[in-house]
Amino acid sequence: MTEPLEIVRGTLDLMILKTLSWAPMHGLAILRWIEQTTRAQLEIEEGALYPALHRMEQKKWLHAEWRYTEQGRKARFYRITAGGRKQLTAELSRWTRSSAAIALVIAAKSPEGMAAR
Repeated sequence: MTEPLEIVRGTLDLMILKTLSWAPMHGLAILRWIEQTTRAQLEIEEGALYPALHRMEQKKWLHAEWRYTEQGRKARFYRITAGGRKQLTAELSRWTRSSAAIALVIAAKSPEGMAAR
């Protein structure tokens, strides 16, 4: 099996906001959903997830409340706020522009006169 990919810097917020755009979830559910959706190609460490969730909560992108999971455990459930939806739109736009620019570099042909080294 292939090793999981490292998360590209600056994309964790985007993935969390996108995940929560469908429904509120607790931290472990967010981790599992991203891992399942990426077919285990991305693994997010709890040590990265929870500080990101708290930071986004402080920025008012998320709202958290204590609820019970389906297994009856008490957990903090996060939901995206209106500010978070606005940030998600901005993050999606930035990601689209960045990935398109990188694709241009990857697809570029060597300019005439430049020898491959």
